[in-house]
Amino acid sequence: MSQSVTRAARIIDAIAADPRTVAELAESFGLHRSTMFRELQSLEEVGWVRRRGSGRYALGTRLAALSRQALDSLDLRDAGAEHVRRLHRRTGNTVHLAALMDRSIVYVDKAEDEAGVRMYSRVGKAVIPYSSAVGKAILADLDAAGRDAVLGGVTWERHTEHTITTRDQLDRELAVVAERGWAVDDREFEPFVNCIAVPIRSSLGVVGAISVSAVRMVADLERLQTFLPALREAADAIADEIG
Repeated sequence: MSQSVTRAARIIDAIAADPRTVAELAESFGLHRSTMFRELQSLEEVGWVRRRGSGRYALGTRLAALSRQALDSLDLRDAGAEHVRRLHRRTGNTVHLAALMDRSIVYVDKAEDEAGVRMYSRVGKAVIPYSSAVGKAILADLDAAGRDAVLGGVTWERHTEHTITTRDQLDRELAVVAERGWAVDDREFEPFVNCIAVPIRSSLGVVGAISVSAVRMVADLERLQTFLPALREAADAIADEIG
């Protein structure tokens, strides 16, 4: 039973990243097509996946509803909603709110202009901790065990020439982040985007981070640093809300 649950979760993760056919999933998981088909039928019955007209399986509406309920139940998202939008109005740039959830860092809120450049991030998406400002802001506030837990399952990928790709390199940067109190993404995931973030701390320690992101042609890192007082104000206000 535990293996079936684990496999079901992995199937959902796989099609969340990229809708796939029965054959593609069977090959990826090393299963016979009939076995994978039965797995997908079970998941479809409970509304966690759905079969598209193309034959590919994607996330189901029931799972989407559960995801929204889970996000809505997060104290950090509720506490931060007003402050995220106020910061967005003050800076005119994209604002992200990320939460530390067990061993993962997840985007729980986002405010951006509909007419602006769309960024890869989305609410509910896991943060890449080593190439994001919010990820590094949170990691810098964790002890060694906490960092190990978050980074344990990380696959180090080079997204741009500026991406950090080793734990030693990341730890050196996190020491700097911890000392100055804020983190940056300097073209580390997308070559035309930079970002600055500060941690959000509760009485139990760091619980998340909030950031301002912009296309470099609109606002470079020097310009983003002028928003640090507003970022810290927002982080403190959210921390006060959650207690």
